Amino acid sequence: MPDKNVIRIKNAVFYAYHGAFKDEQNLGGRFEVDIDMYCDFSDAAHADDLERTVDYEHVYAVIKKLVEGKKYFLIEALGYKIADGILDNFDLVTQVDVRVRKKNPPVRGVIDAVEVEVQRAKT
Repeated sequence: MPDKNVIRIKNAVFYAYHGAFKDEQNLGGRFEVDIDMYCDFSDAAHADDLERTVDYEHVYAVIKKLVEGKKYFLIEALGYKIADGILDNFDLVTQVDVRVRKKNPPVRGVIDAVEVEVQRAKT
């Protein structure tokens, strides 16, 4: 049975324009993204070879393009787009968990952040 390992990116921070309200889409805000990528990178570990694993610099570029490239009304939609982007662009990744946090959401109360989590796997 192959090894199952996880590569994590924690707290990638972006300024973007997502939200259901016009002010959110005009003023923008801070969004944070965590990614857990499940894959077998044992071959890369044994060979100590970047070409045999997931290059997290490339992963970050994919996330950045998706977060900053289009406005979404819902962070739920953004989470799905990021998960699909990771699975579509990295053959080694078999499952991905994506967490998207919206800092200081516009609610009637004091909240540090709202977070959604999307778990997707290749079929």
